[in-house]
Amino acid sequence: MTLFSGRDLAVVEAVLRDAARQEVMPRFRRLAASDVRAKTGPHDLVTQADLAAERAIAAALRREFPGCLVVGEEETAADPALLDGLSEAELSFVVDPVDGTSNFVAGLPLFACMAAAIVRGEVAGAVIHDPVGDDSALALRGEGAWMQAPDGSRHDLRVAAPVPVAQMAGTASWRYLPEPLRSRVGANLPVLAAVWDYRCAGHEYRLLAGGHCHFLLFHKLMPWDHAPGWLLHREAGGFSARFDGSPYAPTVTSGGLICTPDEAGWHALRAALLGE
Repeated sequence: MTLFSGRDLAVVEAVLRDAARQEVMPRFRRLAASDVRAKTGPHDLVTQADLAAERAIAAALRREFPGCLVVGEEETAADPALLDGLSEAELSFVVDPVDGTSNFVAGLPLFACMAAAIVRGEVAGAVIHDPVGDDSALALRGEGAWMQAPDGSRHDLRVAAPVPVAQMAGTASWRYLPEPLRSRVGANLPVLAAVWDYRCAGHEYRLLAGGHCHFLLFHKLMPWDHAPGWLLHREAGGFSARFDGSPYAPTVTSGGLICTPDEAGWHALRAALLGE
């Protein structure tokens, strides 16, 4: 397997930060009506910021990593076959240029620029950049996860200590669950201490990896939404698996995902929310 180094990760972080500064933040709270359109429905939006940032990120990654495959959310919407290359490419990148587009459109400062490096189907590096705070959460496979400030200073990320289900707080993205699972999970949510939804997986994964919540639950697993955060959480010491207990893979887009501080907590939370 081709190695993906810390130096490579720093290049990816710089690419995202530059795109955020040049293409995303200048458009924040300055969007015209013509700059926004719906894709699959009113809760699935794309803006000129998404499109411009993805073009900039893809061009920079191809320049810095010649021969790599870039799978961006917006480009894949037009050509879903791009996903097929993730399992075979020597080096590929999945990119979400503006994660939390609905928040971005609403003028809420809760969105992220995300990318993950994938080496022959395995997630090797991750960056979740906050354009508003101008800092980044990073992870390198086997070498930990950390938060990095604009001046380069950093501190390690670590998941929260395990707690019983009744004390768990986090995100349960139930709206995409199929019935009858959707109703079952919704009815079981009161067993938890607190549940919220930031409409931005990037910030939710940052909270989780930093120990500020205990769990995340998702159904749809598009790789640009979850590959960066999955590695961040794993390298911060967490445990995750799909609903059936199988491991996460960026090449699989269904089957749900539960992330918790440890394996025992995963089993307890799955039984509490998904059990009959």
